[in-house]
Amino acid sequence: MQPTKIDRDAVRNAWAGRGFSCDLWIDPPNQVWHDFLHDVDELVLLLEGCCQIEINGRSLRLTGGDELLIPAGTRHTVRNLGEGPARWLHGYRRAEASA
Repeated sequence: MQPTKIDRDAVRNAWAGRGFSCDLWIDPPNQVWHDFLHDVDELVLLLEGCCQIEINGRSLRLTGGDELLIPAGTRHTVRNLGEGPARWLHGYRRAEASA
């Protein structure tokens, strides 16, 4: 699967305007992150790959270009379903943005 063409600098700037950080994360094939909780809102944007996120009793399938807001305190599990790496932009709401 070809990476989705996304301007990472534009995303970083847009997310900053919404009060979020923006960093790159890469998961290898078959990576699973079980039952994560964060004390701040998390924003994810899948750049490349195919993933499944279980959140609030629902299973969502994300492909390149899909963005998802995970509210603070929400338990979630993430699975890389692809044969290759999953590349994400992820960010957390900065403390000063939630005050």
